[in-house]
Amino acid sequence: AVSPTSNLFLGSGFFDYAGADRVGFGYGLASDVGGGTSFNPFHTMLAAYYVGREGQSKQGLSLSPQQLWWQHTAGAAKALGLAGVVGNLQPGCEADFVVLNPRATPLLERKTAQARNLDELLFALIVLGDDRLVERTVIGQGQLGGCQL
Repeated sequence: AVSPTSNLFLGSGFFDYAGADRVGFGYGLASDVGGGTSFNPFHTMLAAYYVGREGQSKQGLSLSPQQLWWQHTAGAAKALGLAGVVGNLQPGCEADFVVLNPRATPLLERKTAQARNLDELLFALIVLGDDRLVERTVIGQGQLGGCQL
């Protein structure tokens, strides 16, 4: 798992997303406060966006909002060998998840209302998201028996 807030805080370098993708290296996004600065998934996705923009060779790779959300959910599950168990909301998967309210703050409401597509909506949530965005948490939903992927 990649923890971009840790890499930035510790000055330990930038993860080479393009290189990892080129060789098929599996990774997902993670957050921690041992070396990083936040457990907040929105901060983690935004840090990954910044790191991707800097890159190893300053190529300016832009990670799309959909890529960032995938890395933080299904991508992380896949990297941990848990694809087909957790990481998405397909029937049969185990799931702990949060319900987000894109109208949680006046600024979020204004920005998400202006979104013309899914990427713009997801990016607004990444950039402006904090704990106020979480409307409720759902624990232990889903069933064993494998996801329908």
